[in-house]
Amino acid sequence: MPQPSDTHDAVRTRYAQEARRSLDPSADPCCGGQATDPITIGLYEGTDTPSDSALAASLGCGNPTALAELSPGEDVLDLGSGGGLDVLLSARRVGPDGTAYGLDMTDEMLELAHRNRAEAGIDNAQFLRGTIEDVPMADGSVDVIISNCVINLSPDKDAVLAEAHRVLRPGGRFAVSDIVLLREIPDALRGIVGLWTGCVSGALLDAHYVDKLTTAGFTDPGVEVTRTFDRDELHRMSDMVDDQVPEGWTLAGIIDELDGAFASAFIRARKGA
Repeated sequence: MPQPSDTHDAVRTRYAQEARRSLDPSADPCCGGQATDPITIGLYEGTDTPSDSALAASLGCGNPTALAELSPGEDVLDLGSGGGLDVLLSARRVGPDGTAYGLDMTDEMLELAHRNRAEAGIDNAQFLRGTIEDVPMADGSVDVIISNCVINLSPDKDAVLAEAHRVLRPGGRFAVSDIVLLREIPDALRGIVGLWTGCVSGALLDAHYVDKLTTAGFTDPGVEVTRTFDRDELHRMSDMVDDQVPEGWTLAGIIDELDGAFASAFIRARKGA
């Protein structure tokens, strides 16, 4: 399994490339993005998004802002905010008396997010540089934590959930979209960096997600599957593997193994009052 620094570097490289593609449409389209990735496509109504560029750069697996039941005046933190789409949508929902924060470790994504915020003309959004394992915010800073297909990428999910619990106010809500495993997959597939940055082999079993939330101090944890993926979609995602097929495996064998093994889900929990 990749080491934490290796995983961070791989994720940062992949998402920096996608950000550069959005910042400069003439750049080499190295990554799929919304146009081709079955995991990311069709998650938002185009007329509801505050920035076309933010929508194009979205690499999520759900729409947490539509499920988090945000209220005016709340403060929200998006873990791994990328081009800022969910931050900007959250800023609209919480209104001028609330603030939406985005945290990302990739400089290019932060540059894109600042540009998208300016394009959308939204004032109550802020973007911070840092990792989701070490959030640069004080205890009890926000009412809601959201995230979109990012926590599965972390090599230290216990740290992520502990930090999420720390920065939430008493009674605060954890409401994220993520990829979950519905059954275990072989270690050989978890070691493929391309699958880590593609949101599959870094994912937790749904039951383990609940266990880790409980260990972090959350109450009422739950996982709701929102989308499963058929074999045709797995074939479309096969470029994630690239030339990293493990010895003794074939691409067809990997697809057979992943068929029915993972899903997009909405994960909820609360911090006790």
